[in-house]
Amino acid sequence: MASPSRRLQTKPVITCFKSVLLIYTFIFWITGVILLAVGIWGKVSLENYFSLLNEKATNVPFVLIGTGTVIILLGTFGCFATCRVSAWMLKLYAMFLTLIFLVELVAAIVGFVFRHEIKNSFKNNYEKALKQYNSTGDYRSNAVDKIQNTLHCCGVTDYRDWTDTNYYSEKGFPKSCCKLEDCTPQRDADKVNNEGCFIKVMTIIESEMGVVAGISFGVACFQLIGIFLAYCLSRAITNNQYEIV
Repeated sequence: MASPSRRLQTKPVITCFKSVLLIYTFIFWITGVILLAVGIWGKVSLENYFSLLNEKATNVPFVLIGTGTVIILLGTFGCFATCRVSAWMLKLYAMFLTLIFLVELVAAIVGFVFRHEIKNSFKNNYEKALKQYNSTGDYRSNAVDKIQNTLHCCGVTDYRDWTDTNYYSEKGFPKSCCKLEDCTPQRDADKVNNEGCFIKVMTIIESEMGVVAGISFGVACFQLIGIFLAYCLSRAITNNQYEIV
């Protein structure tokens, strides 16, 4: 049992740890909201690009949304544990932070190792979407139209990629290749965008995914601070048998 004088001396230290951990937990909760927002934004803004990747890639926004939701819930739990000054709850909080950190670390490593496959997968699927393109509105054809309209491009490497498709042999270039909204491209190459979409899409994906990766990396590193603070406060409470008065 710690002496009264010892406990009196450690109270300011524990109070300091408690205050810093509360501030950290609030910021951590905000990062969860940011990750949730980034996931929703990625689902809405990058859906056309993800739909032309493999099926696993389409789950990326949902992973961010799920991670953000878990962080929001965990941040709420951490705030409650800190306010209650409960040693076992703080240890549990630190354990959950560690698990999330390890999951994010593994996900970042896997994403970095397989980053080049994203380019190959997109190019192959885009070429396949062009060959199977139709105007009835399937999701791949819609994705092609949205990308070509948004980026003012046509085909994979250039507009001539369309000449190998069945759609071109029947109807010419699709309207999404038009330089102007009211054009009727038919087979006239001078009325369509000359640049291909692959390089433009890769530039956008790399820049946008760079934002996502940067935020995710920052959140992961930030969790190390929380693990340290939660562990220190829990240890201080246990060692000094701190009681709220």
